Amino acid sequence: MIAVGCRASVLVALDVDGTVMSSDGAIAAAVHRSIGLVRAAGHQVVLATGRSLAGVLPVAERLGLADGHVVCSNGAMTIRLDPSAPGGYRFVRSELFDATAVIRRVLELEPAARIAVEEPGWGWLVNAMFEPGQVNGEQKTASVADLCSSPATRVALAAPHVARHLDALRATGATITRAGESWLDATGPGTTKATALEALRESYGIPRQATVAVGDSENDLEALAWAGRGISMGHAPSAVRDVADEITGTIDEHGVATALSSLLPDVNTTGLPDLAAQLAIAVESAPGVAKVRVWHGPGAELAGAEVHSAVARTWARRAPIPAAVGSTMLGLTAAAAQAGLAYPSTDLGLRACWTRTEHDNGPTFYELPLWQR
Repeated sequence: MIAVGCRASVLVALDVDGTVMSSDGAIAAAVHRSIGLVRAAGHQVVLATGRSLAGVLPVAERLGLADGHVVCSNGAMTIRLDPSAPGGYRFVRSELFDATAVIRRVLELEPAARIAVEEPGWGWLVNAMFEPGQVNGEQKTASVADLCSSPATRVALAAPHVARHLDALRATGATITRAGESWLDATGPGTTKATALEALRESYGIPRQATVAVGDSENDLEALAWAGRGISMGHAPSAVRDVADEITGTIDEHGVATALSSLLPDVNTTGLPDLAAQLAIAVESAPGVAKVRVWHGPGAELAGAEVHSAVARTWARRAPIPAAVGSTMLGLTAAAAQAGLAYPSTDLGLRACWTRTEHDNGPTFYELPLWQR
């Protein structure tokens, strides 16, 4: 079990629909805040969803996730968020498969089935148009031959009671995941959220026991079983609750926020604005002396901020401060004071507390040491 408030970095995998986001598309303020605090504590937050790339990118933007990784299409694709890249992301891992067998088999069993083959970052090729909101992104009709012509990341299969053919479709070798009685998702053999998360865990160098997954659906089963600490949402079906190590509250009870709070240090952030709360959590979580580094965009507003900590006389990036984006250096200094953090002072005013570092091929950084009083 991962200790409450542990300072070591934890990989935190969060499902989107039914976990972070409710069925009406709302993300509760408590959930949004908890994700920011967990990131400020130095943990790696990864959205792990069945959504396509086109469907998850707007969610990442709403949550202020501008860096890090996202697992989408039930594990068939992993991207790295990067504001400098076209579209704001770069492909890291894609698991493609020949969908011909599963497409032809479902049409044998359900001739009227609607089929959607994912076109990453854009939308779907479909044999018949889906209703608005059923798939994320654009749609373009295509023949069955065209649907089968290229390797796919994920294929959606929709027909009344199509889930009764689960075993027959799995016999094609594809990974088939039920998303209701009338909807199945197909990915490559052995491809799940867990396989993608394991590859990320290895790249981060995080021990298996330092992993947390939170979810509510059948496509989360493997991830919950894989994680060192698998947490089911309270409204999840029994099959999901049974595989989890623990159960948190429902989506209406903001259960994911409750689960994430256990990863934070024992710092009272009640009543603090997000920026002050994130600074307090970041400094308390840092394993050594801490300083905050900020940089500007075109104007006076901050384009980014992160906390660095010194261990064995070496400074290293510890965590982002997401709420600092759009603030100012003066606003950040005031937030540090709200959080009860100390920093150097001089007779020249608050601005003199900061040190400035210029780079020939990069932004100018300003840094401010911070510590608990």
